Amino acid sequence: MRLLRLVTASETPAERGHEIGAALAQEIRANVDRYLAFFAVRGLNEATVRAVAESSLTALGEWSPGLAQELRSTAEAAGVEPWRLAALNARTEVLAVVGADREGECSTAIYAPPGAAAPQTIQTWDWHASLCPAGLLLELVPDSTSPERRVGRVRLFTELGMLGKIGVNDAGIGVHFNILHHASDHPRGGVPVHAIARRILDEATSIAEAEAIARSARVSASTVLTVVSLRDEHPRAVCLELSPERVSVLTPDDAHWLLHTNHFRHPDQEPGEATPDVSTTYVRLDHVAERVADMANVSVQERGAQMCGPAGGNAPVCFVPNPADPPHEQWTTLLTISLDLAAARLDVVAGNPALLAATGPSRF
Repeated sequence: MRLLRLVTASETPAERGHEIGAALAQEIRANVDRYLAFFAVRGLNEATVRAVAESSLTALGEWSPGLAQELRSTAEAAGVEPWRLAALNARTEVLAVVGADREGECSTAIYAPPGAAAPQTIQTWDWHASLCPAGLLLELVPDSTSPERRVGRVRLFTELGMLGKIGVNDAGIGVHFNILHHASDHPRGGVPVHAIARRILDEATSIAEAEAIARSARVSASTVLTVVSLRDEHPRAVCLELSPERVSVLTPDDAHWLLHTNHFRHPDQEPGEATPDVSTTYVRLDHVAERVADMANVSVQERGAQMCGPAGGNAPVCFVPNPADPPHEQWTTLLTISLDLAAARLDVVAGNPALLAATGPSRF
């Protein structure tokens, strides 16, 4: 995966959307086409995709008019019908119609002890390389017209044309992102979960504010947002498990670690767990739990090495595609990312933690 970079100083949703859409028009159109083809392969006809996308865009407009405007402006500047870009942003909601895939996405590990030192984070992002030949590192200024603005700058990684995913703001808040599946997931499009991650980055200055934002959204698909704070508060890291039924909160264990892969961990959510048993989510969680003793208080590069352990690139957290599988079933660790909350920067490598260990990260 190539990593494109864009820095925008636009301070209104319309201006920002037009700038992003114009700068990345070709890439955004190609990404939309890839996803619509992927939805068709997964058995979804255009009418179904459009219905979910339009209902999700309506839900987004009611919940965050600014983000809905940014999406529409991006679509206009990129030459994409709004519903098609909405389908990309609501890809989690669209895929909830067909239920859980045989695999999940992502392994996240957070070390968040009390004190002045910032939490230490690392996450893999696992997905289909055929759907994401390029990703975007985006720096932006949140909406200057919003009465909630107390954030000066946001840096994030996302897919081209998508509002948000993983990132950090200069108020000391960071967000990691893992997909989940729940029995209550449904096709009546709710607020896109990727937009919830973005709004937290745009507005939140504390864990409590991030949780309030997440709770205010009506969702139709599940995910977990792991939110970390530079501020020495209690807790300074949480996993917000979102399902259409409820929001549940997980906090660090007694050793100050907070881990998540792709299954619900809160007891209130577990009865609705819908991740296929063939998923590696449980194996990956156990693997990371066994590695955390060597992952604290080391460099980002060493954190990647220790996340893999002796197995290196063959560790469970490193997906290697099987060429015998069709492209839409080939899983690859496309990104490893760490959040530097103190500097409001991202440390990234387009690959698995073993590559991070071998090459070191790029900083954005």
